[in-house]
Amino acid sequence: MDEPHVAIVDYGLGNLFSVQRACEHAGLSASITPDPERVRRADGVVLPGVGAFGDAMDTLRRRGLVQALREASASQKPLMGVCLGIQLLMSESSEFGRHEGLGILKGRVVRFEGPREGERILKVPQVCWNEVRARPGVSWAGTPLEGLNDGEHLYFVHSFFVQPEDASVILTTTRYGHVEFCSSVLRGNLFACQFHPERSGPTGLAVYRNWAAIVKRHRQGAK
Repeated sequence: MDEPHVAIVDYGLGNLFSVQRACEHAGLSASITPDPERVRRADGVVLPGVGAFGDAMDTLRRRGLVQALREASASQKPLMGVCLGIQLLMSESSEFGRHEGLGILKGRVVRFEGPREGERILKVPQVCWNEVRARPGVSWAGTPLEGLNDGEHLYFVHSFFVQPEDASVILTTTRYGHVEFCSSVLRGNLFACQFHPERSGPTGLAVYRNWAAIVKRHRQGAK
């Protein structure tokens, strides 16, 4: 079978093999690559990641991947960001100083500041399963979250979160203590999430299957 091929961007940071297995489980051919030309040729692109924002951007620049990712977004090719991947899409991050991001979405990356439940200060990073809620008035139909229940639990590991300038791109929000933050975004071909679908059991695999269906429809339409 001629399966759609997706490129998983390798810049030295990320849960790459788990992402690859999840893509393959969803019926995609997936390769882990640092090569910008393979990113350009792929039917879809996954930008995963864990670690420091500044180090990640330095590596993306050094490997010529910044322009390839911007081109993928502009071409309407399905592009999925995971964890650090959603943060790298923003204009800038305040993690260990100010760092310029990919600028595919206008917005900032900021740190959890003293999240608390009552008098109890919560630990940072957030490392737990947490609820994902639909932004009021937003449907998940036709998105990678189609078929999931509002309030579904997915797995998070992070100290920073995104603040998009355009609230209309926010697909879901999540609450950690008193802090409500954007936990996923959607704009055209672009979907990105702060949680780790590949580490979220059957629910997370459903996210990858939905995204795979989007990749397949895009490839069929491009022929």
